[in-house]
Amino acid sequence: MSKVEDFLTAQEEQEIIAAIRKAEQRTSGEIRIHIEKTSKIDAIDRAMDVFHLLKMDNTKLQNGVLIYVAVEDRNFVIFGDKGINDAVESNFWDSTKDVMQKHFKSGNFKQGLIEGVLKAGEQLEKHFPWQHNDTNELPNEISKG
Repeated sequence: MSKVEDFLTAQEEQEIIAAIRKAEQRTSGEIRIHIEKTSKIDAIDRAMDVFHLLKMDNTKLQNGVLIYVAVEDRNFVIFGDKGINDAVESNFWDSTKDVMQKHFKSGNFKQGLIEGVLKAGEQLEKHFPWQHNDTNELPNEISKG
């Protein structure tokens, strides 16, 4: 599986986008997924770059969460903005990554991403509940590089 296009089917992408929409219904937080073939730099550094490129650092409450996947490198990072990082327990992202990794190891990438999205959404809802005047600040589509 060397191509980003082969990582998920169109149907799987739609199911993941539906999970993002579901997770964001009850929170002002924003969740994005970015998939690319490989990273020429450290995955965490690349996730930070992508976070900025996708303008996820512009959310009003600093509550954006990016799930970054480098397909050929078999690597992924969950990157949360300052607002959400300050609110969740210190081991939260590790426990989320563990759940996702379990699915990834068995080749079920769609389910791993959905579980990660929903788990992040639960915390976003807990710490940043949806308010009447909230707007969806960022697109829900999966971005690719």
